[in-house]
Amino acid sequence: MGASVIDEDLVKELVRDIQRALLVADVDVNLVMAITERVQRQALDETLPRGISRREHIVRVVWDTLAYFLGEKTVPLTIHPGKPNVIMLIGIQGSGKTTTVAKLARYFQKRGIKAGVVCADNFRPGAYAQLEQLAKRSNVPVYGDENEQSAVKLAKKGVKIMKEKGIELILVDTSGRHREESALIKEMKDIAKAIKPQEIILVIDGTLGQQAGVQAHAFNQATDVGSIIVTKLDGSAKGGGALSAVAATRAPIKFICTGEGLDAIEPFNPTKFVGRLLGMSDIKGLIEKVKEAQIEVDEDAARRIMKGQFTLTDMMAQLKQFKKMGPLDKVLEMLGVKYQLPSDIAELQEENLKKFEVIMDSMTKEELDNPKLIKSSRIRRIAAGSGTSVRDVRTLLKQYEQMKKMMKHAGKQRKRGRGGIPGFPGIPGMGA
Repeated sequence: MGASVIDEDLVKELVRDIQRALLVADVDVNLVMAITERVQRQALDETLPRGISRREHIVRVVWDTLAYFLGEKTVPLTIHPGKPNVIMLIGIQGSGKTTTVAKLARYFQKRGIKAGVVCADNFRPGAYAQLEQLAKRSNVPVYGDENEQSAVKLAKKGVKIMKEKGIELILVDTSGRHREESALIKEMKDIAKAIKPQEIILVIDGTLGQQAGVQAHAFNQATDVGSIIVTKLDGSAKGGGALSAVAATRAPIKFICTGEGLDAIEPFNPTKFVGRLLGMSDIKGLIEKVKEAQIEVDEDAARRIMKGQFTLTDMMAQLKQFKKMGPLDKVLEMLGVKYQLPSDIAELQEENLKKFEVIMDSMTKEELDNPKLIKSSRIRRIAAGSGTSVRDVRTLLKQYEQMKKMMKHAGKQRKRGRGGIPGFPGIPGMGA
């Protein structure tokens, strides 16, 4: 699509950095190659969206590609209050499944949902005692029977008892199993058939690494995995295996566990998770804010603004967009531009914008296009026509001049390629 050699070199260098970051995060090698091939193809072949540079487009493609696997938004665990919701948790032994059951029960109990837990793990010694102890800390009812030999009967009876108690969220803990343990895999399928859970959650150890994808695929082959919870993300683990698990099952991650405490569970946030994988968070935040603001980019206006050559009308349009995106100084910081804003611009409030609009309504088109024409007599006329003061009009003109200087300076920084993306030191200026 006419990409220059510089553009192609830039893309390939970024792709290499992405590959390194994902491999360090322990993402499956084949998945790393699939992701980075997609990034390179789209970054070079797609037509640039209006108003953004090739560099900015590459960053957008990285996020869009990872969002393809992880989803762009948090996907909640759907619970229907007032009726029983049966959730079955599965995973390999040692993944933190039993603790996760207790954490989920506490999480939803604190949100007004009556939760109860069932221990259908008669394989691991002490499983029921552990779950019972954890459940008691939250006053959550628990069912289990250490003398029962059949896990299927345990699960079925436990669910029945919880329904009779009017429990709304019934969490069924199962035996930890490995993909090669055929008897336990069959038992898992039999439990699912007997209790008919509305959702099966696969619990993945965040430190598992590349094996996570293999394990997840095996579980998904045996039963229908509806969602994933990633545990043990309280240490240095980046959770790359979770990305492999998602790719293997196409099931969304709904929660992550970040510590041993019962409250150390939170809804999965794709933005934060990808930032954890790659060390990139601010640029994603900016992209999301731009999407939410639904900014329409006028290329000519954008070019004039970055050169400090813009009208009062251009300034007002930009200030409105910046207000949607958040404080102007934070927006510039995310763009990689370090600039100390005058306090009256940085703290611009909504009422000021409205006042400025009223003032501008009293200006002629000639004055809006060329504010230098506005001297004392015109200022008095504009103030009288807008019902504001001479001081208010002068404040608007002063901020216009400050904005011109600021944007001219920011434009020079952007052109020189200052800033950069944390985690990608080899790509200077990518944040600009």
